[in-house]
Amino acid sequence: MKLVRYGRLGQEKPGLIDAEGKLRSLSDVIEDIDASVLAPKSLAKLAKIKPTSLPTVRGNPRLGVPVAQVGKFIGIGLNYSDHAAESGMPIPTEPIVFMKAVTSLAGANDTVMLPKDVSKADWEVELGVIIGSKAQYVTATNALDYVAGYCVVNDLSERAFQLERGNQWDKGKGCDTFGPVGPWLVTRDEVLNPHKLSMWLDLNGERRQTGNTRTMIFSVAKIISYLSRFMTLMPGDIIATGTPPGVGMGMKPQQFLAAGDSLHLGIEGLGEQRQQVVRYKKS
Repeated sequence: MKLVRYGRLGQEKPGLIDAEGKLRSLSDVIEDIDASVLAPKSLAKLAKIKPTSLPTVRGNPRLGVPVAQVGKFIGIGLNYSDHAAESGMPIPTEPIVFMKAVTSLAGANDTVMLPKDVSKADWEVELGVIIGSKAQYVTATNALDYVAGYCVVNDLSERAFQLERGNQWDKGKGCDTFGPVGPWLVTRDEVLNPHKLSMWLDLNGERRQTGNTRTMIFSVAKIISYLSRFMTLMPGDIIATGTPPGVGMGMKPQQFLAAGDSLHLGIEGLGEQRQQVVRYKKS
């Protein structure tokens, strides 16, 4: 299934995308797509519903973050060896873990707003993993059993905040709108192998990133197992698993985002995102 939340910010409704690409409402079935819906039994129950029995949604509504009430938004750094090389950093021997503020979450096609004092805003297409069951000290062997589904994440980063103002990556990762997720959650049963997915990102119509999840240093299973040693993973938590090469920081000369830029990115089978970049504006 492809599960979505659509509508204005803060007023999203649950839905799904049918085999023909039509958006259908789930409002008569569930209140929202949250932790209670992500458990295996709940997803199995939803899967039994015939999409043709659900009302279609007219128009082209905004698509929000496909999961409501996200508790943790976790990032994994330098998880592709060629990206580590272009960043001038050693290949990690253990996953590099950072947190993205939940206030950075945004819909797949929402506007990206540059923070005040921005100088080095960057892009990163990443495979997102959405947890479906509580995970504590799980093994890599069964770690994927705790996954509800997968999605596209743009792990936007302000490199000066991240790397030049102390050793805390979080400062450059958690800016408002720096975490577009979606457009939908693709349930685990539809992603036969999360490590064979092509991924790409275009800036202003020009290809910047081309990669494949098969070149990850740490697999999805290893990441989940590793994280579950240090924190309890809960249903609805989102993990961004790292980016392939082609980020602005790695270009020669370096290139960073500016107001007026446009981003277009996607992952095989998981959908696409489009974002316009704008200057900071107080909300």
